[in-house]
Amino acid sequence: MDDTLPLQPPIRLPAESELARAVRAAPLAAELLSPAEVEAGDDARVLARWAEVCRERLAADQPVLMELIRMFLSREPLTGEVPALPSGLGLIRQEEPYALSWLGLWAVRAIIADSTGQDIPVMGSLAGADAAALLFGLRSYPEAEREEELAGWLSGRDREAAAGEIAAALATVSPLSRAVGVELLSSRFGEEGRRALGGLLEEPRLGAVVAARLGRDDRRPAPEEIPWVLVDMAAALLEFGGEAGEVIESIALGMDPAEQAGTIAILAFGDHPWTGRVLKVLIDHHPDLRVVAAARKALRRLHGLADVRG
Repeated sequence: MDDTLPLQPPIRLPAESELARAVRAAPLAAELLSPAEVEAGDDARVLARWAEVCRERLAADQPVLMELIRMFLSREPLTGEVPALPSGLGLIRQEEPYALSWLGLWAVRAIIADSTGQDIPVMGSLAGADAAALLFGLRSYPEAEREEELAGWLSGRDREAAAGEIAAALATVSPLSRAVGVELLSSRFGEEGRRALGGLLEEPRLGAVVAARLGRDDRRPAPEEIPWVLVDMAAALLEFGGEAGEVIESIALGMDPAEQAGTIAILAFGDHPWTGRVLKVLIDHHPDLRVVAAARKALRRLHGLADVRG
């Protein structure tokens, strides 16, 4: 996962055949592709070749590349004169507003994935995914797009079996994916979703997280589960790209600094895979030195326990 670029919402792209047609129609296509590729080459090979061309040409012109990335992330058109390179590559519309073309969205998405590791989702691409991939993909979806993508995923699936598949994936997915799954089951699957979640409540650690997400007072975390729950809730915010203050507040839970320091001291014992990242946020950004010191001590303890566990 990328730790610097906040999770980006999905984009819409046309079919591969339409993107390949756009490549062949680009002003520089005749110069940069072979005659066979321009005339009737395999669409997938044409797109793979054009992806290489875009990466190579744009890497040599960093100001233009940065402007294209800005346009992608902001969804705003170009201001000023259209540079020759992206125009020749077919990445910018040839008429006002000078926004990224379909081909531009496709190319810049690939460049962002290469440079940050974040694979920005494409609407409709999750229909054939398993439950874990669905939840991971939906992390950045706004509500309307999430509904649309979920409807495509459910098409042809038995609703109760689908709820069970999502519930079964919750133990192994990332913290934010887990939060998405709990929200979907509780609000989009009716009685089937509530039954699936109810069946998880007695599971160690996972059941405590589900209960905390649902506000279930009848399933309180055991003492040994508290560190895992606290880290999982904070990690979901961190995974989404939340501000450090939000992560700190999720751990603080209204406690004063002395109480927070006492709570943070136990986080290392939770064995949560995101514990180190959460502790580093507290070390780097918490305003109270007592809490920072407790987080440093917990991080050292975490490293020591990791060595013991092998």
